[in-house]
Amino acid sequence: MMETTQSGRKIGIYSGSFNPVHIGHLALANYLCEFEGLDEVWFLVTPHNPLKEQADLMDDAFRLRLVAEAVAGYARFRASDFEFHLPRPSYTIHTLEALRRSYPDDEFTLIIGSDNWLCFDRWYAADRIISEFRLLIYPRPGYPVEESQLPPRVRLAHAPCIEVSSTFIREALRQGKDVRFFLPPAVHRLLCHD
Repeated sequence: MMETTQSGRKIGIYSGSFNPVHIGHLALANYLCEFEGLDEVWFLVTPHNPLKEQADLMDDAFRLRLVAEAVAGYARFRASDFEFHLPRPSYTIHTLEALRRSYPDDEFTLIIGSDNWLCFDRWYAADRIISEFRLLIYPRPGYPVEESQLPPRVRLAHAPCIEVSSTFIREALRQGKDVRFFLPPAVHRLLCHD
């Protein structure tokens, strides 16, 4: 799915397995658009890493389809397979550089949870990411971030914490639980009725 956007937009890059996408993902992205100055959020579905054992990971194309269905009808969200077309393993810095080359008029902000921020120094090329791109950190319970200590291009979003996980959704579905209100209706339909 090629992204089309107007030039000069502030685009948040929300990368993840989205296994499956759920209301927590969408509510956070909605908040970041409405309250944190992003024009759009692109949900970059990460492909299966063949070097890692991920037995619970749904098919790449199916996860992308779930995200596309979930964001349909909201112009500020995009489902993206951008990382599907990059060499693997795909490092965040390479993804961000490729996005910048492909969309030179737009400004990209990496969206990560506070849990990831606390170990960000272990990410590949972390210093380059911080110096070349903006980061927006969303809060995760149990992972406090000292806002006054953040580098200049890194901001803490004051988004509400919505504790729903894809692991919880998958386990609930395995147990036959009705979790329809944790999922966008189209995702629930595809997971439970196809």
